[in-house]
Amino acid sequence: MIEKVNLNNGAEISRLERGLGVVEFYRSKEIILQYLGKNMTIYDIGGGVGMYSQWLAKQGHNVTLIELAPTAVEYAKEHMSAQNPYVAAVGDARKIEKPDESADMVLLMGPLYHLQNESQRLKALNEANRVLKKGGLLIAAGISKFSSTTWALSVYGNGCDFIDDDVYFNMLKTELSTGEHHRPKEYPFIIAGAYFHTIDGLRDEVSKCGFTPLNSHAVEGCIWFTPKLDEKWQDENSRKRLLDIIHQTEHEDTLMGMSPHFIVAAKKK
Repeated sequence: MIEKVNLNNGAEISRLERGLGVVEFYRSKEIILQYLGKNMTIYDIGGGVGMYSQWLAKQGHNVTLIELAPTAVEYAKEHMSAQNPYVAAVGDARKIEKPDESADMVLLMGPLYHLQNESQRLKALNEANRVLKKGGLLIAAGISKFSSTTWALSVYGNGCDFIDDDVYFNMLKTELSTGEHHRPKEYPFIIAGAYFHTIDGLRDEVSKCGFTPLNSHAVEGCIWFTPKLDEKWQDENSRKRLLDIIHQTEHEDTLMGMSPHFIVAAKKK
């Protein structure tokens, strides 16, 4: 999956404000809204430049953004709304500098696919469990291990014949067999080293760390390869139909791998 984003030592600027990122952001907010209460204490772990933190703070929640990349934290602070402030601090998902049982909700919208080693992903999930109150909610996002392959197939023969390149094709074969994504030097605009899940794999990791999965959600679902998606998304009637398709199918496990991203919502036992 190629994403030409502005990178600044790990900070992705405006990725969720263009292209398929617009659908991802819209749908992720739709999903998170289903689990929000009132005046919640929320930790947005690995929250990048604060897109979700800003949105949640605007709704009146007490939000703390914890992000590994200092440049992302600085960007978040510089662009934070004075009317809807939140706390932004540098920190690691594997060692959250927050007290036990201090949050109502934890978002892990990036860390679980940026950590290639399972033991490191479980550390992040265990830390989320530690800081959550009993019955607290986890929102954990994963990238489908089929995402690079389905994207490459969607443009194959349309001037983007990455399937025919041995370097790219070998990357795909590794992803499909192991879930590990290693960015070749020949493709500097592809997402950096990552781990791509199956929905079963993400649910299993969440369950291993003291959570009860509540539901699984396809984020972009199967509509992402729609020709002229940007144009159709801007049209209110077309967008409604596209969303109807996602809503009808977002919990369908047999289609989950077609979605570039999916979310597991879970509760601390």
